[in-house]
Amino acid sequence: MNNKQLWNKVCVTDPKAVKPITGKQYSGNSPKPYWIVERLTDEFGPCGIGWGFTIINERFERFSDTDTLHVAAVRFWYVLDGKRGELEQIGQTKSSYQSSAGKFILDEDAPKKSVTDALVKCASYLGFAGDIFSGRWDDSKYVAQAAAEWEERKKGGKESGWLESDERLSWLADWLSFIDEATSTKNLKERVDEAVKAAKSQNDADAEGQFLAAQATKMAKAKKEAA
Repeated sequence: MNNKQLWNKVCVTDPKAVKPITGKQYSGNSPKPYWIVERLTDEFGPCGIGWGFTIINERFERFSDTDTLHVAAVRFWYVLDGKRGELEQIGQTKSSYQSSAGKFILDEDAPKKSVTDALVKCASYLGFAGDIFSGRWDDSKYVAQAAAEWEERKKGGKESGWLESDERLSWLADWLSFIDEATSTKNLKERVDEAVKAAKSQNDADAEGQFLAAQATKMAKAKKEAA
């Protein structure tokens, strides 16, 4: 299996499943947690069979008479190609605090939110909503591209059976490897153009999006290594 086959398959987020970050000292976007749960089920199967998680520990941290933080450590597991993988992450949520208006706020759902936060972070390490966590969502042109890709998926790309076939997955892995083995910026563009042309011939918008995402990832890696 190509090391980034799963990553490239799940990194593009449906704009309808994105929400702005609120209640933080920073701005940005995040994927809707239950959409991530749905995507995990798409890839691995039902929760508890193909994937799942365990709460390793949780605690409350008090910082003042009004400010308390809930922290949860989660161990996430999944089964891919018959192999089990595990990873751990920490999630946290303000459980009590004083608002800017001086009102005392108590969030009884803080423990649940902390676990959800940790679960989404674990999924991100596999590539789920990778475009958001890598900062690509700041580009309006990219968001439009993601929207178009998801519209194509919903229009019935799966009706032909092509998107679900082993033949298609093997074909996709070969093209992604072809792109990943590019030796220069020029060579990368030529390979991506060729791959995109092949995707268009199959009317496979999902593959086209994965090829462009692979190009962006490889260019970003090369830029980082050159710095």
